[in-house]
Amino acid sequence: MADSFATRAQLDVNGKSYTYFSLPKLGQRFDLGKLPYSMKILLENLLRHEDGGITVGKEHIEAVAQWDCRDEPSTEIAFMPARVVLQDFTGVPCVVDFAAMRDAVHKLGGKASQINPQIPSELVIDHSVQVDAYGSHEALDLNAKIEFERNHERYSFLRWGQKALENFKVVPPSTGIVHQVNLENLARVVCDRVVDGELLAFPDTVFGTDSHTTMINGIGVLGWGVGGIEAEAAMLGQPSSMLIPQVVGFRLTGKLPEGTTATDLVLTVTQMLRSLGVVGKFVEFFGEGLAALPLADRATIANMAPEYGATCGIFPIDAESITYLRLSGRSEEQIALVEAYAKAQGLWHEPGQPDAHYSATLELDLAEVKPSLAGPKRPQDRVLLENMQENFHANLEGLVANRKVDYERVVEFKEEGGAQPQAAHLAGRPVSVINIADEEHHLTDGSIVIAAITSCTNTSNPAVMLGAGLLARNAAAKGLKAAPWVKTSLGPGSLVVTDYLQKAGLLDDLEKLGFYVVGYGCTTCIGNSGPLPEVVSKGIAQNDLAVAAVLSGNRNFEGRIHAEVKMNYLASPPLVVAYAIAGTIDIDLTKEPLGHGTDGAPVYLRDIWPTNKEIGDMIAATVGPELFAQNYADVFKGGSRWNQITSPEGESFEWDAASTYIKNPPYFDGMTMDVGTISDVHGARVLGLFGDSITTDHISPAGNIKKDSPAGAFLQSRGVQQADFNSYGSRRGNDDVMVRGTFANIRIKNLMLGGEEGGNTLHYGSGATGERMSIYDAAMKYKAEGVPLVVFAGKEYGTGSSRDWAAKGTNLLGVKAVIAETFERIHRSNLVGMGVLPLQFKDNEGVRSLGLDGSETVEITGLQDGASKRATVIARHADGSEKTFEVQVLLLTPKEVEYFRHGGILHYVLRQLAAKKAA
Repeated sequence: MADSFATRAQLDVNGKSYTYFSLPKLGQRFDLGKLPYSMKILLENLLRHEDGGITVGKEHIEAVAQWDCRDEPSTEIAFMPARVVLQDFTGVPCVVDFAAMRDAVHKLGGKASQINPQIPSELVIDHSVQVDAYGSHEALDLNAKIEFERNHERYSFLRWGQKALENFKVVPPSTGIVHQVNLENLARVVCDRVVDGELLAFPDTVFGTDSHTTMINGIGVLGWGVGGIEAEAAMLGQPSSMLIPQVVGFRLTGKLPEGTTATDLVLTVTQMLRSLGVVGKFVEFFGEGLAALPLADRATIANMAPEYGATCGIFPIDAESITYLRLSGRSEEQIALVEAYAKAQGLWHEPGQPDAHYSATLELDLAEVKPSLAGPKRPQDRVLLENMQENFHANLEGLVANRKVDYERVVEFKEEGGAQPQAAHLAGRPVSVINIADEEHHLTDGSIVIAAITSCTNTSNPAVMLGAGLLARNAAAKGLKAAPWVKTSLGPGSLVVTDYLQKAGLLDDLEKLGFYVVGYGCTTCIGNSGPLPEVVSKGIAQNDLAVAAVLSGNRNFEGRIHAEVKMNYLASPPLVVAYAIAGTIDIDLTKEPLGHGTDGAPVYLRDIWPTNKEIGDMIAATVGPELFAQNYADVFKGGSRWNQITSPEGESFEWDAASTYIKNPPYFDGMTMDVGTISDVHGARVLGLFGDSITTDHISPAGNIKKDSPAGAFLQSRGVQQADFNSYGSRRGNDDVMVRGTFANIRIKNLMLGGEEGGNTLHYGSGATGERMSIYDAAMKYKAEGVPLVVFAGKEYGTGSSRDWAAKGTNLLGVKAVIAETFERIHRSNLVGMGVLPLQFKDNEGVRSLGLDGSETVEITGLQDGASKRATVIARHADGSEKTFEVQVLLLTPKEVEYFRHGGILHYVLRQLAAKKAA
């Protein structure tokens, strides 16, 4: 802590004296009044971590202090979060790496106990529960039972980590969704920590291994989602490099009108920001409209920052933040620290204070928000409720254009079966007649087969959850029910939600319409929607129907929600209930009745929609601090199923060679204390030749494991039946499975094979003709031959979610370098962190302009142990002709060069720790 600007100060709160790095003191030298709230947090982070320029120097502090909102991002700074939150899909491989590092540091002469997170790291198990059972009181217990059976090995391993690792805690299954638990309990807002004998106070900042970590921005905590490699680096005390961002200001005015929800607001905000373009930027909300926006609504907006493309979507600390901290059961001592610190640092927001300067500004009058959904396949594609039927028809045409259905046969089938369509709008369309509980029903295009109240985006918000309950009460009173072909589910984001629904008496009403609690996790929002009833599934397949799902989630990409559902719409929880009753999206709910009551009269949506006052009164009567206090009193303890799981003891993990879930990865095999050099690459072959926009979803293993894939073949060779394959996500702790799934996406196009889809390539031996095989098989064959590999790609290589296995798998396949036209920033960083060299073509050069076809042998020279920012690539054809071109070496900082010399960031940290022990 060099403190070049003498900003240390003392803050006395709760009878304690805290040291902090004062922004007002720095403001005596720089005009900080123009800085957005988020930039002030970055500035404090640099002040506190200044180390004489090794990582943070005076020039970095000055660059942020003098930030010009008009500047393009160009200055790189180092950011160090206060803590890390993980979910189980991404958290398991992080813990696997820590366990492997404990083994490795011991071999290097250190002690296993040296390997621990250096900052608080908390993992919430929320991604593994699936909606197998639904529609009954037994659904919650049945799903939990199946979850524990499927994931026993993973949970046993996490219990070991919970006991063995310091600074690491696990929130067991059946507690809640990571982002909601973070908001309701884990977030500090202001942290206090003893460092070098000093009690420091500083802003709570966070990295999370899930993109929707941004939900915590709603309470003034700066944080965003990162990949596992960046998370591990932060856990090990290593800073993250980032460009000083632009900050877009979003002014909110007015108040939401009657009949609208926070979901309608966030879908509007998402559409507006996507249209503007905010990728790589911070978004900051301000304006007099904040006063009318409860904390839960702010968290809803912040949650969907990945959907509108921003790094974060942050709100400042203000009186509403304090109200929420008190409501959610935080201690008065913590609340006092938050308020005193925020005010002392100039981080406190008061209505009417001067606005910051922003790189761009948008404005929304909340009074103009209308009831909306988004879909059918992107969260930014907002649709007004009044236009939903029109939207369905517009999208249906493209979905069924290539459908092979004999319409005459379908009509004949309907007539012979004696079952006529129930509504005129079914005429002329294929209809599948299905039998449910001895009654005939009709499935057709637009039939809703999934209606799910799910996802942290909305389940954290009492207004929309109680609103759904009140709507269900009103509907049940009129005798309405969900359509029998709809798979209904309620996935509360935390136990608190269930408690206030029960306290309000609304859980019974939701159950009357089929919305029983199915689990505490992400469920349908991440595709864990479970199987459809067999009769529904067969009905869809019979006529290749374009059926729909309506969910209160944040993502609805193609194939994400359910493989058999082609149209997916995001909606508020009350609208999810309404559409479940209607049973179809081919309806105008603003004009047509949802159904008919027990008295035979039509019932319209407007007849059962609760008023804002009714919802507000219900919140006041049911949501209180006692619910949070009782549910989070022993949040890390877990229930009987969790505590009955046996797990190994000891500082080092006892690896089970028979496990297909958890395996010691080979990253550190043969590692010594000797640091290598960045050497030229000779005699490399091309593993893949890709075009533009290859995403981490294309590269990283994700989704179901196919039986005939390399990963499927491996699992079968280990005696695993196809029914027990589970998913790539659940097997991220086993590199044997994951490396076989790298570049195996069914939609990836390898130009070496003419652009055909699928994870295949050509293996070249001594001749000029390549042999077609899977990318994994080719990589292993090259490895056996001692041949290094390279990958060529176009623009935007590695966009999408920051998946650590996109870099880990690339490394384990034997790829030494990726040469692309442009890289997504985080994936480039991940490649460096795993010891894969990112190289960039010169402007206007690429695979096509250079005439590369993937048959070449490749030389990469002139690296000069990382000293050179340019390298030369020679691509030789079998006939002796060659192409020589220059590329940029994307090792952007001295620290990255150092990481790369060590073979990656984990190797760097290992050697540092082993050296300390030796000294």
